[in-house]
Amino acid sequence: MAISIIITVLVGLNLVLLLILLFRGNDSASIKSELIRSDERLQNLTANISKTEQAIREESRGNREEMSKSLKDFSESSSRQLENIRQAVETNLKAIQEDNSKRLEQMRQTVDEKLQSTLEKRLGESFTQVSERLESVHKGLGEMQKLASEVGNLKGVLSNIKTRGMLGEIQLEKILEQILIPDQYEKEVNIAGNNKVEFAIRLPGKDDGTVFLPIDSKFPLMEYERLCEAQELADKDLVKECGKTFEAAVKLRAGEISKKYIVPPKTTDFAIMFLPIEGLYAEVLRRPGLFDSLQTQYKVMVAGPSTFAALLNSLQMGFKTLAVEKRATEVSKLLGAVKTDFAKFNDTLEGIRKNLEAASNKIDEAAHRTRLIGKKLKEVQELPVQESDRMLGTGEEPDENGES
Repeated sequence: MAISIIITVLVGLNLVLLLILLFRGNDSASIKSELIRSDERLQNLTANISKTEQAIREESRGNREEMSKSLKDFSESSSRQLENIRQAVETNLKAIQEDNSKRLEQMRQTVDEKLQSTLEKRLGESFTQVSERLESVHKGLGEMQKLASEVGNLKGVLSNIKTRGMLGEIQLEKILEQILIPDQYEKEVNIAGNNKVEFAIRLPGKDDGTVFLPIDSKFPLMEYERLCEAQELADKDLVKECGKTFEAAVKLRAGEISKKYIVPPKTTDFAIMFLPIEGLYAEVLRRPGLFDSLQTQYKVMVAGPSTFAALLNSLQMGFKTLAVEKRATEVSKLLGAVKTDFAKFNDTLEGIRKNLEAASNKIDEAAHRTRLIGKKLKEVQELPVQESDRMLGTGEEPDENGES
């Protein structure tokens, strides 16, 4: 394509030259000769161009063949290199896979061994714990069976009204023994006629007298159990009916206490009804208006084991306050007696002082006379000691062996 462009340019130049010659006005011979020369040059140029083009084509063909061969060689070389790389990669991957497989196998074996040992250890510990727990459960079942039998026996005991009363009385006595001293309460106190209350607390009255606070234990267990069973069945009508029966039983027992044991001024104007079970006491508190009704209508205060202990502690503090006041009066009387005796002691000390002063005067007088006698005896000649002792009889007497 480039050669065609060159030929076209040359033809155009020849035309330009012909036009220039025509404009100059030369003759046809010269123009012809010039055209011939131009044609010859053009032919030569064309031949040269053809040769050049042929040479270029041949060179291009050789270059294409050489390039094709080079590309083929490069392609074959690249294929060989890629194949070598692929084989090397496959070899390395295979080696890595084999190494990883070996390591994974070793890790699996190690993990299996550790898991096996840990599993055996844990299973052994678990079996040991299970055995211990089963043994504990077995013991617990034995204890529960024993407890069930004891509960059955207790239920049989509590089914007897007299036995229930004795149980409440024993519990009441234990609480009193733990908090009060024997002088602060009495058992089986005769209030009026043959009405003997279980326990009565001694309270200070007028003119150093004693006022009793009656305490009686009551145990409406059957009515309470029926109410609990009705509540477990969730039967509203039955719960309402059993609740009324329970309230009536509690009020009946409070009325008995009020009628028998509240006899002022021998007793206080109220009494205490002791309920041995906390659940029973809680049910009394839970019934609307029942607790207040017992206090206002029957003058009876209801107490459970815990509240009764708190009440006794309060009374104990009152007893201590009274004891302190009583001791304070006794101390005041004792100080008055000491004051009287101290006045007598002062008189005695005054007599002793006078006697001591008289004795001191006598001693001074005797010392004065001794000094006068001593002055008069200075002129008398002294005798030897032995002769003086012999004459005055102040010498040592001989013993049984004749030694002096």
